[in-house]
Amino acid sequence: MRLELTRRTDYAVRAMIILARHPDETLSSTELSESTHIPVRFVTQVMSNLVRADLVSAVIGRSGGYRLGSDPELVSVLSIVEAVEGDVRRQHCTLRGGPCQQFEPCEIHHVFSGAQEAFVAELASSTLADVAAAQQAPPAGALVDPTAPPSRKSSGASRGTPQPAPGAGD
Repeated sequence: MRLELTRRTDYAVRAMIILARHPDETLSSTELSESTHIPVRFVTQVMSNLVRADLVSAVIGRSGGYRLGSDPELVSVLSIVEAVEGDVRRQHCTLRGGPCQQFEPCEIHHVFSGAQEAFVAELASSTLADVAAAQQAPPAGALVDPTAPPSRKSSGASRGTPQPAPGAGD
């Protein structure tokens, strides 16, 4: 069982966040690459997985690219993960190296099985809209790095001094 996601899934989530933040736009592979810091060759590979899963629509032609295939409120993070990873509910035994025996599971099966189900449930309950809204909304027309830490407004409780935005004053 694997509770860690691959780089390919990281790329898919980043691309989907950008598309969710620009729902009425068609973004090219180059635009997605620049805004997510994903190499262009991987953008096209990952986007083909997302197109096959009907999460994204491919627009062919000179001004083509990719756009969301459905409302971000209806897209679970689990559906994005499964578009590139396949079924995340693997039955690989941690101790024995093969599938756990249904009638004679290994000693730690219940622990890992519970962790896996919690992991899957969290992915299923989180939507693309939730994830895309987790950071401050970008200015109109601006593409934002989805890997940057979320900006936080100062509540005045931290020594009364607002913190500058990352990169400010550089």
